[in-house]
Amino acid sequence: MNLLEKINKDYQESLLKKETKKIPTLKLLRAAIQNLTIELRARKKELKEEEIIQALQREIKKRKEAIVLYERGGRPDLVLKEKEEIEILSAYLPPALSESEIKKIIQQKIKELSPEKNFGKIMKEVMKEVAGRVEGTKVAALVKEELNQSE
Repeated sequence: MNLLEKINKDYQESLLKKETKKIPTLKLLRAAIQNLTIELRARKKELKEEEIIQALQREIKKRKEAIVLYERGGRPDLVLKEKEEIEILSAYLPPALSESEIKKIIQQKIKELSPEKNFGKIMKEVMKEVAGRVEGTKVAALVKEELNQSE
């Protein structure tokens, strides 16, 4: 079962079970995926698993940004709601990589691109491999660290 099928199945189950916290979150996620599908169809492309993962990450990022704003505004009730939604959405992401696994991938890419230690090229190659399993900011920090150590 692919990720989209799992999301749709979970949505149907949550409707049957009347899970009031899960239904709106999955509904918004499904809408985001549907919008992405329409956008890709206009460019004559198929929806891939990576794009669904990216949509999930965007939805999680929106909620993290909302948490910061709600904390500033003194709204702990909304902070809690957003955290619950992040938890629901995170269940659909592939398992995260450990820092040591990321470093191994970075070191491998540095060796492959050996003569030129171009941060941008290394980041691009590493992000292709770890797509959806690690945040880009964490990867960037580790790439910088590895490049500084290898000089």
